Amino acid sequence: MGAVPVVLPDGMSGRPVAAQIEREFSGVWAWYGEATGTWWAMVRLGDDARLVEALNPDELRNAIVHARGWPWPR
Repeated sequence: MGAVPVVLPDGMSGRPVAAQIEREFSGVWAWYGEATGTWWAMVRLGDDARLVEALNPDELRNAIVHARGWPWPR
């Protein structure tokens, strides 16, 4: 079964969830893309960084942990 995207009601922000993810993963910058309807994070990889995208917060956590091999965005 595939991941289900999170659709936030109008006027709501994904910031509280993104802030929690940032607390869980030091050095990660996370946000909910209102235009894309997906979750994003900039992940440090040594001296480099990687942008990852996910359909929901749990999938974003997985993307952060596996950032080197995460297939999104392409």
